Order: sequence, then structure tokens, then C-alpha cells
Amino acid sequence: MIEIRNLSVVLGAFALHGVNLAVQTGEYFIMLGPTGAGKTVLLESIAGVQPILSGEIWLGGRNVTQLEPEQRRASIVYQDHMLFPHYTVRENVTFGPRMRRQAPAQVAAALERAVALLGIERLLHRRPDTLSGGERQKVALARAIVTDPEVLLLDEPLGALDPQTREGVQQELIRLQAELGITVLHVTHDFEEAVIMGDRIAVIGDGAIRQVGAPDEVFRHPNSEFVARFTMTSNVFAGAAVKEDGGRAVFIVDGVRIVTGADLEGPCHASIRPEDILIADAAAAAFPDDGCNRFTGVITQIVQKGSVVLVTAALPPPLVCLLTRRAYGEMGLRVGQAVRLTVAPSAVHLFRG
Repeated sequence: MIEIRNLSVVLGAFALHGVNLAVQTGEYFIMLGPTGAGKTVLLESIAGVQPILSGEIWLGGRNVTQLEPEQRRASIVYQDHMLFPHYTVRENVTFGPRMRRQAPAQVAAALERAVALLGIERLLHRRPDTLSGGERQKVALARAIVTDPEVLLLDEPLGALDPQTREGVQQELIRLQAELGITVLHVTHDFEEAVIMGDRIAVIGDGAIRQVGAPDEVFRHPNSEFVARFTMTSNVFAGAAVKEDGGRAVFIVDGVRIVTGADLEGPCHASIRPEDILIADAAAAAFPDDGCNRFTGVITQIVQKGSVVLVTAALPPPLVCLLTRRAYGEMGLRVGQAVRLTVAPSAVHLFRG
């Protein structure tokens, strides 16, 4: 449905470099990356509102590279909604069809369908400044789908919403995409949002696509230090892998040997997600002995993050472990305490670069 071929865009000192990407028909695809990575530039290039230097953009099997935005059958929704403040909701939603000089009956039918899908009938007479953030987002979505696009482009659609509203709009977007069967390209910097919503994700950084895959594949098997750190792996180490008898690869960092399930040798990086590390008081009963990756360390930092707690224990190297608040409270962990750590070999991912 969306195919980007060797796309390059230059905006002052920033550039997208030879971007290639394919999004399947009916897919909810997430473009994930930090601020300044090029997410919005790529989205606006697809929509036709950003001039490109070279490359091609294909939508629905058509080369739309030289087409005007209104000819591309792609609608874009921005984080700040960009509703016309002096128009009512009805006038905002029907703006596109009216600009296309559609017959009044067509405009009315398109409005009725969009309003029903998003449940905003009671808002039609109101102006944007009287709406909540979630209501404005629904109106912006209605305005985007009323023109019956093949592709829906979402630029940080949840970024300006409070946590409770954000969760509701997340579910609304998932439901809307499923009901319409529309292809969605949604850009965000929030990796949790990407996991919840995306069929597949692409990680972008410094104007280039770094990795594409299913959320679990990208988060558990990053292909670079950039991807590993951006997806909050926390434990990323540079070292070397050696093969032992039996063919298993052992990763060595700061003199610590970590058995892996990987098939790699030589200089490389290792990543271990914090939720995959088990931690216990060193004075308590030991973990079952699986024969490998059982370490003793000392807690150097405890960071409470709402419903979870991050505990750093130095071996060396430092390993960051994730606990639920309940587990942390039950264990009574404290800085300076000796702890036992265990990591399954399958949880240790090795990669070059």
C-alpha cells in the first residue's frame, strides 16, 4: 500500500537519507523514533506537503511522487489537531468534501458516516475551543476519514493527551482502523504506544530507517546499539563473544562471562531487557541452579517509576532489573545490599555494531 523507494529530503542541516520502506494494505504501522529523527518529515513527504530531493512514493500501486496532496488519497492528522477555530465541528469535518465541490448529498452522507464511526454527533454545533483534547482528536480524525482516504497518516496523535484520555483514544484508533480496514502510518516517540498499537514498527534515527519488524522482534532482538537503547533495553554492553565446547557463545564484558543462546563470535554488543533479569537477596535461598548466568552484585541505585521499580546492581558491569512495585516492597531491597542475579541464556541478545 505504501512504498517508499530511496527517498531523500533535505531541510537545512537535516536530511532523510535514502529511505526505503514498505507498509502493507490494512496494516497498522508505527514509525518510532526520538525527537528530530525525521518522523514528521517522512510523513509529510508521503502526504505531499514536503518537497523531496529524490526517490519515489507509491500509494495503492500508484506513483504519487509528483501528485498534489489532494490527489494522493492520503489524510494526515497532527498532534495539535489543526482545526479551524472559527468553524463549528460540522464545518471542520466537512471542509475537505466541500473544497472538492462534492454534491451536498455526498457531503451529508460522508459526514453521517464519519460522525457515526467516531460518536461525535452531539459535538457538531460546537467550536474547537469548547472541546476537550480527546474530543478535538476525534474531530480531527473525522475530518481525515470523511474524504475516504486509502492511507491515514498520524503524527504523534496521542502526544498532547493526558494518560487517561490517551488510553481511550488508543483504543478508538485501533477500533477505527479495524472497522475501516484502512492502512495507517502512525509516528510516535513512545515505545509502549508502539507495542500496544503496531502490527509492525520501524525505528528511525538521524534521518535513516534503523530496523523494521514486529514489536517483539525489534524490542527483544535490536540490530544496533541505537535501537537497543531507544527501546529502553537499559542493559547494553560492548564486549566479545567466544565459542565454548558444545558450540554455545559466551559474551565477555569486564571479566564477567555471560552464556547466551546466540551464534556469534568476536567483538559485538549484548543487550538484556531489565524485565528478563531475576533478582533476590543474596542471603535468601538461591535460585534453582541451571548451571549458568548466576551472579552476585551490590545494589547501587533504585529508581521508582510509578507501577515499576528499576534496581541497578553492579557486578560489574551494572545490570538494571525491573520489578513490580509489589515485588520490590515484599523484598525490601536497599542501596548497598548484596543480591543474586540470574539471566536465562535465551534472554541475552548479541548483535554487531
